[in-house]
Amino acid sequence: AAAAPRPWKLFGAMCLLRLPRITQPLQKEEEEMEALMGQIELEKSCYSDHEIQKLQEEEQLRRRKEGIDDDDGGGGPGKTVIMAQDLEEKWEQKFLRFEAAPRVTDADRNETRTSLDRRLDSNLLLLVKQKIGSQDLWLLPQAEWQPGETLRSTAERAMATVLGDRIQAKVLGNAPHGIYKYKFPRAIRTEDNVGAKVFFFKAFLQSSDLAQADLKRDYLWVAKDELGAYLKPEYLKKVNQFLLD
Repeated sequence: AAAAPRPWKLFGAMCLLRLPRITQPLQKEEEEMEALMGQIELEKSCYSDHEIQKLQEEEQLRRRKEGIDDDDGGGGPGKTVIMAQDLEEKWEQKFLRFEAAPRVTDADRNETRTSLDRRLDSNLLLLVKQKIGSQDLWLLPQAEWQPGETLRSTAERAMATVLGDRIQAKVLGNAPHGIYKYKFPRAIRTEDNVGAKVFFFKAFLQSSDLAQADLKRDYLWVAKDELGAYLKPEYLKKVNQFLLD
């Protein structure tokens, strides 16, 4: 027997996130708490092996200056002894040569929203431009459900359509994280074709190299606070319900 007509078309959509690569800058209260905890830890801490060695060497030097015979414990002839002061000077030179990577990248300065190398302290969300009716809209990657598929596999197929099969992503669970329902315009709406239901799934991007991805569509990687410039208000409201900062 023929399958009964479905009044709602079903879609699976994938919310693909690139997780933060660096920590966010500390707020004033967090900096104060960090300083307080550091002071408490310092006051309650014990000497490290390096500090104990340095104190022993200072005591040996003092005794030599006072003319007190003392076995310096150098380990015998032919053995090289590295003093604590020498180690500290070596570490200091290494520290002076160290240069931290910048928190703001070229992609940030140039507003290159197709790059993953931006907003390193935030989640980035993949958006693609898809044709819905006569409109080109920015959406999460989505595809229409096909008989025999689970909604999760539909969402995975939508993601693979954009990124290809070589990009690895970890999908979170088999149940959707949200749903967006809308009705078709009255001109095309019928009893057997009322509207669409979009089921959202979430995944974490596990590969930062998209050189092998087949990105044929227009796409963007945007942070949560940038979504308002691309998504329709009602669609954005549903996405914000399950999208955390």
